[in-house]
Amino acid sequence: MAAVRALVASRPLASSAFAPLHACSPRAPLHRSAPRPGARVALVLSGCGVYDGTELHEASAVLVHLSRGGAEVQIFAPDIPQMHVVDHAKGQPSESETRSTFAVDGKDCKVHEDVERVLKEFHKAGKPIGLCCIAPVLAARVLRGVEVTVGHEQEEGGKWPYAGTAEAIKALGAKHCAKGVTEAHVDQKNKVVTTPAFMCETELHHIHDGIGAMVKKVLELCGK
Repeated sequence: MAAVRALVASRPLASSAFAPLHACSPRAPLHRSAPRPGARVALVLSGCGVYDGTELHEASAVLVHLSRGGAEVQIFAPDIPQMHVVDHAKGQPSESETRSTFAVDGKDCKVHEDVERVLKEFHKAGKPIGLCCIAPVLAARVLRGVEVTVGHEQEEGGKWPYAGTAEAIKALGAKHCAKGVTEAHVDQKNKVVTTPAFMCETELHHIHDGIGAMVKKVLELCGK
């Protein structure tokens, strides 16, 4: 299952809230954009690769659209062992290495305590949050009554192979809103924006467009 843990926050960026998470070096130009007049955004990723964490195309699309929107970006990630590391050449976990437990535990999943804290703090402060692919489950788990989308609610011949996630979201007490892959759902009350991304089996440019819609809406909520 493609997974990117993308959290987009408005300015000002509450750096102290992210202290327990690992911030990539600001000296590396690919990890942090140059200072810009737009929104200051924190992008939270998890792992590296479609089978055990952040899907690379999704992460790249988020960064491209944030750059186009004039945002100043810093990337963060939990500095902890992953549940497992997948050998992407074999498609199997590597026995000698370790890396939200949703993929294993479903609606009974646990969210990393610092990620949960940051989500709640940003939500309480009225800062917009953007989540794509499976990451809307995080909001469903920790933000009471939130509205999110992970796409359609039926598999439709394999086009939406993870459609069952919508039922898990409902079981968590959140509202699922069916959307197409190029669309984003905006929960105006909670300032949470979500898009399906690779929850759908489709061409890459559709994923790119959907993530663009998510980023655009988040920046609009930032007033940028």
